[in-house]
Amino acid sequence: MNAAIRVVTRTAIFNGFKVKGIYRGYEGLIAGESRELTTEDVSSIIQRGGPIMKTARSEAYATPEGRREASESLR
Repeated sequence: MNAAIRVVTRTAIFNGFKVKGIYRGYEGLIAGESRELTTEDVSSIIQRGGPIMKTARSEAYATPEGRREASESLR
């Protein structure tokens, strides 16, 4: 997972895009737990154990209200 995060982030930045990382999966999306990632943030993540963005299942996202909250946090 970290290798994918690293390559997507670096490629996007190289091509002029900004990358926003969302922590804790859908739970973080609902709670608005995100921040812009830089090349420095991903420079040494391949050696780390476990995904840097963390992961979480979300019962709330399974509901229409949870998906609405997640959509609003992206705006």
